[in-house]
Amino acid sequence: MGARIRDEPVQLSPVSSPRDIGRRRLRNIGTIPIERVIPDPEQPRSEFSEEALARLADSIRSKGQLLPIHVRWSEGAARWVIVSGERRWRATQVAGLKTVNCYFADDGLSESDILEQQLVENLLREDLRPIEEARAFEQLMKLNGWNGNQVAEALHVPASKVSRALALLDLPEDMQQQIDAGQLPARSAYELAKLPDDGARRALAAKVVSGMTSQETAKVVREQRQFKKQKRRPGGTKLDFWAENGWKVTLASKGKGNYHEVEEALLQALDEVRLRINSNVQIF
Repeated sequence: MGARIRDEPVQLSPVSSPRDIGRRRLRNIGTIPIERVIPDPEQPRSEFSEEALARLADSIRSKGQLLPIHVRWSEGAARWVIVSGERRWRATQVAGLKTVNCYFADDGLSESDILEQQLVENLLREDLRPIEEARAFEQLMKLNGWNGNQVAEALHVPASKVSRALALLDLPEDMQQQIDAGQLPARSAYELAKLPDDGARRALAAKVVSGMTSQETAKVVREQRQFKKQKRRPGGTKLDFWAENGWKVTLASKGKGNYHEVEEALLQALDEVRLRINSNVQIF
């Protein structure tokens, strides 16, 4: 009675799955070897400032990694793929650390969920280059069947930010490269996108690169477009937009137009409405 059976086989713990190596009892948080983490090839941000990485690496050396990176498991790669925090992961490598603190996303993340998280992180730091940002907005729209307003609502950014970014994608590839290289300011490039042909855009872009301000650019674009309007064939355009509260907004033009012009007209009208609200002007 009470005797211990010595020849009973020892019960060994099951062999850990590769995805569980380095994970703690709190399964969503852990520290794993840095080589078990890889960047997401679909990450909207493709370039990282070496100077900024060096500064962050110095901070990590002195204070440690204050925030974990967010990762998801990839069966195909047998590695953890970064959802957000690639900059911290890179800086941890520069700092010479062998491990990285992670938050593990066990719940299935859709491609849209991942892109939204990456966009939010980059937009909060304003680290994305203009064309990277525009393409990420466009990708979200395609993935979800969204329009620009829905993207803005999901990311909690102004709708005008999304529409202005998307307008940059109408520019030719060489001008988009100038924007991302910092030679052509995004604000001026947005004005150039209102011009109808690439020849006029490139001619004015050369002046912008040489020092023309965004205000000067906007003025020249308005003048060129006004000249084009005077030469348009008769016909005109009329568009109606219905709001959920029952109001109908009607826009009319004597000539043919495009949606960039429609947006500009609506924004100008919105400014006038807000001015009247602030001035306490009554409708009736």
